[in-house]
Order: sequence, then structure tokens, then C-alpha cells
Amino acid sequence: MANHKLRVMMLGGLNEIGKNIAVLEYGDDIIVIDCGLAFPDEDMLGIDLVIPDISYLEKNADRVRAILLTHGHEDHIGALPYILKMINPPVYGTRLTLGILESKLEEHKLKDTAKLITVEAGSVVRAGVFACEFIHVNHSIADACAIAIRTPVGTVLHTGDFKLDVSPIDGGMMDLTRLGEYGREGVLLLMCESTNVDRSGFTPSERKVARSLEHIFLKNTDKRVVIATFSSNVHRVQQIVNASVKFGRKVAITGRSMLNIVGAAVELGYMKVPDGVLIDVSEINKYPYDMVTIVTTGSQGEPMSALYRMAFADHSQIALTSNDIVVLSSHAIPGNELLVGRIINELYKRGINVYHDDHEVHVSGHACQEELKLMHNLIKPKFFMPIHGEYRHLMQHKELAEFMGMSAENIFVMGIGEVLELDEHSCKRAGTVPSGRILIDGLGVGDVGNIVLRDRRHLAQDGLIVVVATIDIDEKIIVSGPDIISRGFVYVREAEELMDEVRAISGDVLTKSLDNGITEWTQMKNGVKDALTKFLFQKTKRKPMILPVIMNI
Repeated sequence: MANHKLRVMMLGGLNEIGKNIAVLEYGDDIIVIDCGLAFPDEDMLGIDLVIPDISYLEKNADRVRAILLTHGHEDHIGALPYILKMINPPVYGTRLTLGILESKLEEHKLKDTAKLITVEAGSVVRAGVFACEFIHVNHSIADACAIAIRTPVGTVLHTGDFKLDVSPIDGGMMDLTRLGEYGREGVLLLMCESTNVDRSGFTPSERKVARSLEHIFLKNTDKRVVIATFSSNVHRVQQIVNASVKFGRKVAITGRSMLNIVGAAVELGYMKVPDGVLIDVSEINKYPYDMVTIVTTGSQGEPMSALYRMAFADHSQIALTSNDIVVLSSHAIPGNELLVGRIINELYKRGINVYHDDHEVHVSGHACQEELKLMHNLIKPKFFMPIHGEYRHLMQHKELAEFMGMSAENIFVMGIGEVLELDEHSCKRAGTVPSGRILIDGLGVGDVGNIVLRDRRHLAQDGLIVVVATIDIDEKIIVSGPDIISRGFVYVREAEELMDEVRAISGDVLTKSLDNGITEWTQMKNGVKDALTKFLFQKTKRKPMILPVIMNI
């Protein structure tokens, strides 16, 4: 294997937020780091989730030795229930990460077939030629790790998501000592997250949120407190529990993902909740308002979330009134601002005070510029690939690395599917592998593509007209119709004249086709489509989808 080179590629997580998945390949051995999902863009109508295209891994399934997980966030583990149906190598992760994953696999009936292997910070996993060490880092979820991979050509360090928290809630500070030791030994390639590269300074400690929460509880001793946060932020939920205990409150948890993750965290010992503090959401009306805290999902304004249903009076067990306050303990993910704003507006309309960005009720879990500089200084890599961010983040991280003294020639801003090829002394781009995105719509995986999305956008923008006619090909006459059905274009009863013209034009086209001996279905349908498209655009400047349905008697 002396002539082999290390191939590194990202099948997601570049030029986007989420869908993080990295692949390292050497000879006959492949390892995968993380396997996350992304949430759909606004133009992906009806799509529930987006996962990476792993056709390259499917093609080489017999060479995939392991999937290594840095932590338990959706954008790092969320695609695994779908991916493990295609390939099924051993999956390595820390206790909380696998605890969260297990509940997902149970829903997909994969728990018995998946090969889950628990590791802890300091563990070394051997997978083919690779020796992979998990290194403790701080993040907004417990048990997060960076991964150092020793390969035949040198060491690759994948940071995962991290920040430097010198006063973490639990688990201790990031293992700077071990990272520094790798830096002294020499690191061939650094793959470092870029999410907060545009923010100066250091990311505040999670403990800062505790002070803000206590202030809110102290100021609202006569109110019920409803707090929405990310379900995976176990440290945040722990602080909410601590503040509730301090002020003599019971805590009820609602939202399926929140219940699953908090349940796993308590069971595995990552959360400490005094006996009698947690109550079922069905019991909240047994206690006075000022003795209850409700922890819920929906901080991003998701229309099916528990907070959304509360805000719009659609929750089966919780009715919000002016005796409640709502705390949004998160920042809106880019693209979700309108959804979050809609919930805040609705809550204010109901006389409910809302605490959000202005009240220091959230801190990020990602490294800002000074922490990224610290990572570069500790690792001192020969080559650098910025990961986990949109293109602007990757370019800003490149500039930061240059500011730290790296040569621009040794920094590679890559795209999804692009291959980086390395040996002990050199690094270069080396083509591409199949990559992209797979769309999840209900139970359908990958059955909705660009053409279907284009049709959905067309329907959403201009509506639909269906032309139904029955003809007798032998007699060359129209037996019935054409009948016109309109959806999302115009209201038929208020546009009878326009619909009569549509009906007449359709009938003329079909009659002329039959008179001219045209009986091929596609040709007849295209004739109707073309004539109506031209007519309706002249009349309305709109282009509805036109669907002719022609039957032969």
C-alpha cells in the first residue's frame, strides 16, 4: 500500500449548514465521520428532510470500515436511520450520542440490526489502516468529540463542532492538552468547523444563560414559565431544571424529540433531576401557575412543534394565557426568521410576554474567531480544509488561516463531492465522486427530485387547469366535454366568461386534430396545452399548469 494516497471528501456540510458527512479513503479502507441531515429550503415544497447522497459509499459498501460520530445533533446523526438501510458498518459514538441515536433507530425498526459501539473521550478505534482517537471538546450538547485519525501518510484532525468553554456545565473543559500533543507530533490536514467564523472574540460560556434564566424567574414569580429550546441542548435543559428547583417549580416536558432526548440524558446520567421535580404534562393543571415550568420544542417556529400549537391555541393539553411568559432560548437558524417571528407576533397578540434574543437567553455552541485561532495555533497543520459552513464561512475561514500564517497554497476550499488527495508532502484536488442531496417526503426517500419540485413550484405559483374530454376516435367526434376544472388559478364562478373561452378553444383544438386525422394522444394533448398556454398568458399574464385528460370511448 506504499503507493496509495489518502483521499478525503465531504459528501455534505460544504456551502450549506447541516448534512455534515466526511469520508476518508486509503487503499481498500474507508471511514465515515458523521452522517447528518439538513432541513429543506423554502423552495422545497412539501419536503420534510434532506440527507446526503451516499451512492459512492453504497458502491463501495464492502470497504466501509466504520462510521464515527462526533456528537448527537441532527445535522451530524439525523441521516443515519436512512443511511443504515443502505450500508451497515459499525457505528462508534459516545454514550449520549448513541443513546439519542438508539431512539431514532427504534422508530425505523433498525435497533436490532445496527452495530452500535460505545466509546469515550480518549478511546482509539481501529478501522482498517486508520486509528481514530476521540478527543473531548465543548459544544452545546454533552459528550461532543473531535476525532484525530492516524493514517499511513499522516494525521488528520476533524474538529467536529466545538467551542472553548472554560466553565462548562459538566464534562470539563476541551482537552487542549491532547490537541496540543497532536500539534507537536505534526498534523497533515486540519478539517475545522466554520459556522461562527464571522463572529469576533470568544463564544460566551453556557453558564451565562443560567444568570439570565434566574433573572427571568425572579422577575416573573407570579407567572407560568414556558421555555423553548433545542431538544438536544441537554446542558440548557439542565439549567432550566436547576432554576426551576431554586424557585420551587415543577418541570413538565412536551414535544416528542424533547421527551426522547431528555429521557435518554436522565437515564444515562447526563442530567441530574431531583425526585419529584419532573411531572407529566397532563398534570400541570393540578399546580398553581407560579409553580410550573414547561420545557418545549419549537424554538425555530416549526409549524408542527409543541410551541407553535400552543401559540395558535391548538395544543391538546396546554392553553397559554396572559398568566404565562415564553422564553425562546435559541437564535433563529438562517431561513427560519419568518417562522419564529410569526410565533412571537401571535404570542404578543394573546397578551403573552416573550423573552428572546435581547435577553441573553442563548449562547452559541460554535467557536468564534479567537477560538478558531487557538485551534489553528495548537494544531499547526501542514494543510487545511475549512468545513461546516456556507461558502462565505469557508472563505472567511481561509482568510483567518492566512492571517495565522498559513500559505494560501496549502488551504483548500472544497465543494461537495470534490476529492482532496494527500501524501506525506503534498495535497491536491483529484476529481469528484457522486454526491448531492436526497429528499425525504413522508415515507418516500429519494422519489421526489428536481422535476417534481419544479411542478410543485409551478402549481404553487400559477395553479392548475384540467381539461377533460371524451372522444370517439373511430367516428372522429367529441362525445363529451371538454369540461374545465380550475384549482389555484381563478375562482370559476367569478370567471365564467374566461372558462367558456378556455372550453371553446380546447374544443376547437380537439376538433381540428380529429378532422386532420391526428389521433396520437401526446400530439392532441400538446395541442391543447400550447393553445391554452398562449391564450391564458395573453389574457392574464399567468402560466398555470395545464393538464389535458382525453379518453377514448
